[in-house]
Amino acid sequence: MNIQESKDRDIIENSEFKQVAEQLKPQLNTKLQQPKHYITTYEDSQAIHGWNAKKIATWQEMKHKAYGKNESFIVDFNDHMAGFLRLNINPVGSPPDAPLHIKLTFGETLVEVSEPFYNYEGWLSSSWLQEEVFYVDVMPATITLPRRYSFRYLKVSVLDTSPKYSVSFDAISCKTVTSADINKIPQVEIADEKMQQIDKVSIKTLIDCMHDVFEDGPKRDRRLWLGDLRLQALANYQTVQNNDLVKRCLYLFAAVPNQNGEIAANLFLEPTLIPDDTYLFDYSLFFSTTLFDYYEATKDKQTLKDLWPSALRQVENALSRLSKENIVMDDSSWWSFIDWHEELNKQASSQAVLIYTLKKTAKIAKILEEEETFSWIDKQINIIAKATIEYLWDEQVGFFISGEKRQISWASQIWMVIAGVFDKERNKKLLQRLLKENPKVGINTPYMYHHLVDALLISEEKEIAIQYLENYWGKMVDLGADTFWELFNPDNPTFSPYGSHLINSYCHAWSCTPTYFIRKYKL
Repeated sequence: MNIQESKDRDIIENSEFKQVAEQLKPQLNTKLQQPKHYITTYEDSQAIHGWNAKKIATWQEMKHKAYGKNESFIVDFNDHMAGFLRLNINPVGSPPDAPLHIKLTFGETLVEVSEPFYNYEGWLSSSWLQEEVFYVDVMPATITLPRRYSFRYLKVSVLDTSPKYSVSFDAISCKTVTSADINKIPQVEIADEKMQQIDKVSIKTLIDCMHDVFEDGPKRDRRLWLGDLRLQALANYQTVQNNDLVKRCLYLFAAVPNQNGEIAANLFLEPTLIPDDTYLFDYSLFFSTTLFDYYEATKDKQTLKDLWPSALRQVENALSRLSKENIVMDDSSWWSFIDWHEELNKQASSQAVLIYTLKKTAKIAKILEEEETFSWIDKQINIIAKATIEYLWDEQVGFFISGEKRQISWASQIWMVIAGVFDKERNKKLLQRLLKENPKVGINTPYMYHHLVDALLISEEKEIAIQYLENYWGKMVDLGADTFWELFNPDNPTFSPYGSHLINSYCHAWSCTPTYFIRKYKL
């Protein structure tokens, strides 16, 4: 095995794993899409999906209209696009005696093309706001943008021409790209109309996040994140079944651990494979669980053997964070994601993620007949689960507590149920108490809502799980979502952890899992 160390970043590179991943690089499927509607007026509706639009005509009826200086229009593709924009520009009037100065603004929601970006004050880089400003010297012209965009709405603003001419746009199209093959999606009968809509939007979300790898979102980050991959893979097994893409992503992560064997939270693929310098306690552990889920779906034992040392190493690293009481140490030297919530203490939920991962890793050891390792992991599970109940369970309040301030949160209880720290009956009672008492530190993302639905289904609370699917993801559908969003708080629809809803991703991988639940559990 050719292993090379990059001393400047302390990365250990496995060239064989990189080669396997490269051989699994997918072919992208393309489709040419055109706008459906022409939008002339819109008003702020105070809804997260933005604005009430007046679609006075089809795009075909308006495509020859001419525009001069300071004039603009918005077109609606009537569905989410992830692809490359092309437009024809024709001069109208006298021959152009000055360049055309033009701005294109892309929005996954109408609000993104309606609110000016100069008002943006978020803490993520404004370069993620989707906008192109350029000049065209020679017309007629056909412009194909080299950058892939993620959008449904396109605003075309003519910043300047000259007094002698205006311009028309007789052809606008988007070449969408995805590595998903929609012909592989099994047809299932879903009686409830709202669940049909949720299933459809879930699949569209997944498809538009599938490119050379499973991306977290086609608008922002556009990277391979482990936490998103775990959930995308589950949805993939029930729908498009591009299992080689899951395999490729696993090998990519295993190809570039740091000197401690720790797998990064996310990867960059260009200009070459580069692990980010972000390491998350829960995400690193999810490499092991994602590997096990992949084997369960494919029975690919060779991949399981190849990546077993990497999976085991994540568990060993996590165990090194335990205190003498066998509780995850909660200090300034670590970061665990769990959910976007400023007040959330992550100790208890991370403890549960560790137990959950140990159980999955023990199953891998059993499959590979690593009996000594299996016995060792099984012993760790018993020790840590016992410590969890002793130190983190508060019998008086009836909840698991987290951190020095003994915080009670939704995330802590949900993850303890998923980890199976208690038996099924006691888990069910814990969830019922959680729903009834509704602790203040709640849930902000579809990512954490996925785990709530998962916990409910594990506990055989099917009807309540369906209610959450319909009331949470269904609410996004009601607000006009054609793909599911990175962040959605029904009580605060404009919530953003980044300081502005303009920078939020409105097609985000971790939101695609309702289709997994609907199809696996026949909801």
